[in-house]
Amino acid sequence: MSEQSPLILSGKTVAKATLMRTRQEVQAMLAQGQEIGLCVVQVGACAASSIYVNRKEARAQKLGFVSTTLRLPEDVSEDALLEQIDALNANDFVHGILIQLPLPSHMNEQRVLDRLDPSKDVDGFHPINSGLLSQGRGTLIPCTPKGVMTMLKHYEIALSGRHAVVIGRSNIVGRPMAQLLEKANCTVTICHSRTKHLENHLAMADIVVAAVGIPNMVKGEWLKEGAVVIDVGINRLDDGTICGDVDFESASKVASAITPVPGGVGPMTIATLMENTLRAAQS
Repeated sequence: MSEQSPLILSGKTVAKATLMRTRQEVQAMLAQGQEIGLCVVQVGACAASSIYVNRKEARAQKLGFVSTTLRLPEDVSEDALLEQIDALNANDFVHGILIQLPLPSHMNEQRVLDRLDPSKDVDGFHPINSGLLSQGRGTLIPCTPKGVMTMLKHYEIALSGRHAVVIGRSNIVGRPMAQLLEKANCTVTICHSRTKHLENHLAMADIVVAAVGIPNMVKGEWLKEGAVVIDVGINRLDDGTICGDVDFESASKVASAITPVPGGVGPMTIATLMENTLRAAQS
C-alpha cells in the first residue's frame, strides 16, 4: 500500500486551462472577422440530453462561437433528419455539427453519424475520422479520450514505454483511447466486461483507463502499486449518488495518481468539444 496520498487529477482545472486557450484563439479569429459556427442536433426531449445540450450551447456562446441547437421531435423520420444534416453540411457558416446521442430507437445511429461531413464531425465519430486516427493522423478525435490525453500531458504523466490497460472497447472511448495511448508509445492491452481474470491484466498496468460502465468494478487490490488510474465511468447508483468504474477508496490507497468522479474526466469532454470545433473552423 502507498503511504502517500495519490495525486488527484482534476479535470476541472485542466478544462479551465483548455477553455482559456480556446477562447484566446477564438477571439483572435473574431478579430479577423471570422465567426465560428457550432450546431447541436437534438432529437426528442430527453431531460438528461437537454441539460447536456444546454450546457454545450452556453459554453460555446461564452467562448464566442455562434452556437445553435436544432431540436427535432422524437417521432421525426430518419430521412427527415438526414435531410437536415445535408443542409448543415452545405452551410458554410456551420463549422461543427454534433448529433446528440442516443437517438430514438427507430433510427440507425451509425447511418446518421456517417451522413456528417467528416470535416464538421466535432465528435470524431465518422468512419473517416476514425480511420485517420488509426493511422495516427487524426485531427477531430473523440472528445473524452482526447481530453484524457490533455489531462495526462497537463500533469506531466510519463507514457512512453509504459504498459496501459484500457477497459472498454466502444468507438466513443475505449478504441480511440487505446489508439492515442499507443501513439504516445505505450504498450496497450484492451480489456472489456467479458475479459477473464481482469485482475491479472491490471496487476501489470502502469496506466489504467476504466471506461466500461460498471459501478466500482475495478478494485484497489487488483492494481499495480503506483499505477495511474483514469476513471471515465459515470454511474448513478440507486441512492442517487454518482460513482465511477473504479472503487476510488481502495484504488486511491495504491495509485500514484487518480481521477475523481465527478470532477475528473467529465469536465474535459465539453472543453475538448469546444477545442474540436475551433480546429474544424481552422481546417
